[in-house]
Amino acid sequence: MVVLIILCRVLRFPNLLLPQDIEEHMRPENQSSVSEFLLLGLLFPPEQQSLFFALFLGMYLTTVLGNLLIILLIRLNSHLHTPMYFFLSHLAFSDISLSSVAVPKILMNMQTQRQSISYMGCISQLYFFIVFGCLDNFLLAVMAYDRYVAICHPLHYTTMMRQELCISLVAGSWFFSCAHALLNTLLLVQLSFCADNSIPHFFCDLTVLLKLSCSDISLNELVIFTEAAMVVILPLISILGSYICIGTTVLRVPSNKRLFKAFSTCGSHLFVVSLYYGTISGVYFFSSSWGSNDKDIIASVMYTVVTPMLNPLIYSLRNRDIKEALEMFVNRANFFK
Repeated sequence: MVVLIILCRVLRFPNLLLPQDIEEHMRPENQSSVSEFLLLGLLFPPEQQSLFFALFLGMYLTTVLGNLLIILLIRLNSHLHTPMYFFLSHLAFSDISLSSVAVPKILMNMQTQRQSISYMGCISQLYFFIVFGCLDNFLLAVMAYDRYVAICHPLHYTTMMRQELCISLVAGSWFFSCAHALLNTLLLVQLSFCADNSIPHFFCDLTVLLKLSCSDISLNELVIFTEAAMVVILPLISILGSYICIGTTVLRVPSNKRLFKAFSTCGSHLFVVSLYYGTISGVYFFSSSWGSNDKDIIASVMYTVVTPMLNPLIYSLRNRDIKEALEMFVNRANFFK
């Protein structure tokens, strides 16, 4: 039934009206479509504009250069051509893309002193934000599964985590992320928006846009609380299940060497998972209202700007293989000089 309603909405069958559509057609109130929105989530005093512009620019450059370095090291060093680093390279690309969805627009608004974003620009930003946000969820779950196989089934690791499976897992992550984003975006563009076009956020967030709509959003809410919730909850359950199995395996025959190996291989991933899901929970699950307040904005900055910036540092500082690859890269660069 839900699928049928969604198809009716998206395809816009001219002769088929849903009950809520009939009710809306009978309302006399005026509804206006907006051509642009105002992003009012990050407004700084004029004397502090330069400081925050430099801060966000520095974090964005660190994010891009750090994650590009991770990708470059994995591609150039044959010792890093393993499933774990294959997934890590895609996570690094996703982090660059997720940060690039919002931060350049923030910097441009600071520089031009204009907070507006066009309707199409807002819809495009929303689509890509959902894509790369969901892609991070799936990749973190896939990386947790990889660690589970490496620790709980070390003798079968090469046969279980073969190249075809790794490619399929990444391709599936991309497919479901794009499908999820497309579904929510198509449902959103069916809505009408009132004269109030002020978004109390620094990017076009789906829940905030739904609050600005004059149309009936019951279908959108249904999709969010069913399909969209599964996109976040199922990967999280997969991650928790993987680490429960890892903990059970390690504690079954406790030894300092085994504990150190498990912590060295899983510590970085666990820290990133905790940081990412902790900030997302603060915004979408434990928020006081279904909108954006100061705490929501701070948490959003954490997972859209700070977390992608910290990921390369976390994986490079706590990972011996990445450190050795970085040293070889620096030595090779000095040799060519």
